[in-house]
Amino acid sequence: MTESEAIRLIQAHERARQGRIRFQFMKEIRRMKEKSMIKTEAEVHDELSKTVAIIKIQKVWRGYITRQKIRKKRLEEMLLIGMLQPSQIVTENARQAEKTRQERYDKQIKYQQLYENLMIEIKERIRKEQSAIIEENIRSEVRKWLNTYFQQTGKIPDLPPVESGGSRIIFSRQGTESTISKSTAMSSKESKKSKKSKSKKDSEGEQSDEETEQGFKSVPSNFLSELVQASREYQEVWKNKDESVNVAQFPYINMIENDKTKEVENEVRITVDQDLRGDIEALQNALDRDKGFKGKRAKKTQKRIRRSGKKNKKRKEKDLTPDRTTDSLFEELLTQGIIKLHREISLHDFKGEKSFINYNLREKGKDPLPALGDIRQLIAEYCILPLGNSTLRELTPLVRSVLIAGPHGSGKKMLVNAICTELGATLFDITPSNIAGKYPGKSGLIMLIHLISKMSRLLQPSVIFIDGAEKPFVKKVSKTDKTDPKRLKKDLVKLVKNITNEDRVILIGTSSSPWDGDQKLLYQTYDKVIYIPRPDYGTVSLIWKDLLYKYSGINRQFDTSVMAKICDGFTIGAILTSIKEVMTTKRIVQLKMHPLTYGELINAISMKNPIYCEEEDTFLAWLAKTPIYRKKQRVHELELQKLEEASEKQKKKGKKPPRIQSLAHSEKNT
Repeated sequence: MTESEAIRLIQAHERARQGRIRFQFMKEIRRMKEKSMIKTEAEVHDELSKTVAIIKIQKVWRGYITRQKIRKKRLEEMLLIGMLQPSQIVTENARQAEKTRQERYDKQIKYQQLYENLMIEIKERIRKEQSAIIEENIRSEVRKWLNTYFQQTGKIPDLPPVESGGSRIIFSRQGTESTISKSTAMSSKESKKSKKSKSKKDSEGEQSDEETEQGFKSVPSNFLSELVQASREYQEVWKNKDESVNVAQFPYINMIENDKTKEVENEVRITVDQDLRGDIEALQNALDRDKGFKGKRAKKTQKRIRRSGKKNKKRKEKDLTPDRTTDSLFEELLTQGIIKLHREISLHDFKGEKSFINYNLREKGKDPLPALGDIRQLIAEYCILPLGNSTLRELTPLVRSVLIAGPHGSGKKMLVNAICTELGATLFDITPSNIAGKYPGKSGLIMLIHLISKMSRLLQPSVIFIDGAEKPFVKKVSKTDKTDPKRLKKDLVKLVKNITNEDRVILIGTSSSPWDGDQKLLYQTYDKVIYIPRPDYGTVSLIWKDLLYKYSGINRQFDTSVMAKICDGFTIGAILTSIKEVMTTKRIVQLKMHPLTYGELINAISMKNPIYCEEEDTFLAWLAKTPIYRKKQRVHELELQKLEEASEKQKKKGKKPPRIQSLAHSEKNT
């Protein structure tokens, strides 16, 4: 084989190899194309289902958007022609008013801080610049008074005590001899006789007053002096003050300087009086030595100081748990269920209209029952305000316990929770069913009363609550009652009597049948009685609007007056439970498609028990026998008698008889 033939053979083999490779490559490409073209039935089904789902979603969404647009257009048309009441929209005027209110509030805080800083700065400046001058002036005035008094009487007087004002009281009165001079020997006997004669006259006068007094007489307010002082300050300082220069209402520096000068003067006077008392004592000892006295005067003064230092201390109760800490006692009562967590609810949530027509009824000689708005006001005045402020507690008439009576569902426990919420008070539950089986025996009962009395004072303000207030005083206990309700019969009265003006503690009892207990013991335990009557038309209408309109799906044109007329005689609790039964989560979602109907509410309210006439008559008969109501009735009868006598006199004279006036001094809660 020649060389050229060998080359041709090699080239042929190479071409054949490349052809095989190209053939395999094309075959692989063809196979891949065939695979990509072939799809399984499952993939085809998935793609079809996705397409159908997308179409359904688009259909639902487009239908929703279209219905919303149509509903919006319909509402706009009804608003335009005046067939629909506009909803509560925050207007620009409301936003501006809110902005103005916030600016005023911020400015008040800013000015208050400015005023407080000015008071501190001015007081420090006056103390640095004028304290030495004030001290020297006080010393010179007191020394001058001592010299003149010694020259007139030959005696060295004592400075008045700090409690009465110190040396300031000397210069605030006109006569020195009449105010500071000491009592003589003959005056003490005469004063004793005069005191005896005065006490006899006072006792005779009290007896005659008790004989002549009939009904209720108003007591002068303890806040009258403060009101008079505030009125005098306004008349003297602010009434005729020209504030046209001070438009921005910045603090008046001259007034602050006058007040702080008086404060600095009082502080300096205390230190000066303390120093001068030592000087007076030294002068008195020197004078006694010159006259020949040997300590007799000192003994007399010591006796006088000791006698004057006596105080009527209240006998303290024996502490049965002196070694226990407050935390351990609190934990014990909490685990026993005596201290309970109350439901957070505001007093404002106790809805009810005030009875504005009662005034006109009283003018006609009638005595109507209070409305639920008046009950809310009474709870605030008797229970919340005195316990919320120690000054009010000391100055206002002492209300140690309140009995809230009314039918089931009238809101008695809601008021107790509202009192605890408004005060931030600790709730002690001594309901017979709650303390059954706890602290057994006589010693256990003594320990229970002691713990409640002690912890209620340590954790004040405190509310001691008892449900079924008549049960401790029932005459006969049913055999099925295993709670031993008469266990607290004697100790409840003692527990209430130990509450003083200094204690922010109150006992609140609730009762649905107060006539079952011993009335004498019941009125000894509870100072005030509040009866919650059935709600009137105005209150029921307000309740229906407040409870229904909080759901956004309910039409504001829903006529609540119909439901208010139908629910005459039902309690607020019955109405509330009926609405809760109807307005479930499922029903709230369906409100847009299926509006609320009267039939649903009527079916729910018809399953509840109303206040029957017999039950209401029983409550009114019991209320008429309460001491407060009897006192009120006596006042009512006396007022009517006076008016009848006046009308007879006017008739005899030929004049028009006077109009019957309202009883201004009658109790609100009866």
